[in-house]
Amino acid sequence: MIKSQSILDQIGNTPLVEVKHLHNNPKVRLFLKLEGNNPGGSVKDRPAFNMINEALKRGDIKKGDTLVEATSGNTGIALALIAQLLELKMVLIMPENSTEERIKTMRAFGAELILTPAEVGIEGARDLAIKLHEEKGYFILNQFSNPDNWKAHYKTTGPEIWEATNGEITHFVSAMGTTGTIMGVSTFLKEKNKNITIVGAQPTDDAKIPGIRKWPEAYLPEIFDKSKVDQVVEVSEVDAKLTTQRLAKQEGVFGGMSSGGAVASALKIIETLEEGVVVAIICDRGDRYLSSTLFE
Repeated sequence: MIKSQSILDQIGNTPLVEVKHLHNNPKVRLFLKLEGNNPGGSVKDRPAFNMINEALKRGDIKKGDTLVEATSGNTGIALALIAQLLELKMVLIMPENSTEERIKTMRAFGAELILTPAEVGIEGARDLAIKLHEEKGYFILNQFSNPDNWKAHYKTTGPEIWEATNGEITHFVSAMGTTGTIMGVSTFLKEKNKNITIVGAQPTDDAKIPGIRKWPEAYLPEIFDKSKVDQVVEVSEVDAKLTTQRLAKQEGVFGGMSSGGAVASALKIIETLEEGVVVAIICDRGDRYLSSTLFE
C-alpha cells in the first residue's frame, strides 16, 4: 500500500552538504544545512508550521479563522502555504520594497498581502499587525515573541544537525533575524554538549542584508536570550553579497543574502580555528532574489 504523504510531511530533514572550495584549513570541515529544500523554500517552514499547529492544538485558533503576521518575506511565504492547507485565512504585512518574487509567491499561495511604506521597515509592518489584531480580532502569531518559533528548531533542526554530524559539531553559525533558529538550535545542542560554540551573524551598522537584523532595543525579539549565543560576528553587506555569489559559483549552493552572511561569518570563525566541525544555515533559495541586484 502506498503511504499517504502531505506536502507538510516534507518540512524538515533537509540535506547537510560539505563545502569544498571556500576555505583552506584542512583540519576544519564546514557543512551547510540546505533549508531551501523545504517545500516553502526556506527555514521558516519549520516555525510557521509549529506556530500554527500548536495554536490549533491548544484551541487558540480553529479552521476558518483569520491570522495576521508581519514578515520580511520567508516567514510570510511559509505561513501562506501552511495556512491554506490547514484551512485558515492569512493576512500578511510586509515592506513594499520586498522582492517581487516574495510578493508574488505569497499571493500565489492564497494570502492577502498588505504592503507598508519602505521607510517604516519591518518595524512598521509589526506595528500594523498588532493594530489589526487589536481592531479586527485577527489572531497574531507574533514570531518575534512566540516560543513555538524557537521550539520548532529545538524539536527538528538541532536534532537533525546533531545526528548528521554524529555529534562531532564544534561550531554552529546562523544569521539572526527573529533569532528563532539560533535560539532553538543552541538550546538543543548545548544540552548535548555545552562546549559547542554558537555563533550569530548580524549586519554592520551600515549594512542592509535581508533576513539579518540588528534590532533597535524596542523591537528586540522577546524570544532572544543573549546567553545562548557565545559569539556575534558582524558582517558587511559587501561580504554577504560576495559570499552568496561564491556559494553559487564555487559550491553550487544557490542561497539568499542572509545565507551569504552566515557563511561569511563562518569563514571568519574558521580563520581562528586549528580544527573543528562547523555547520552554517543556508536559510533559503537564491531564486527568491533574482529581481534584486544580489547576483549582478
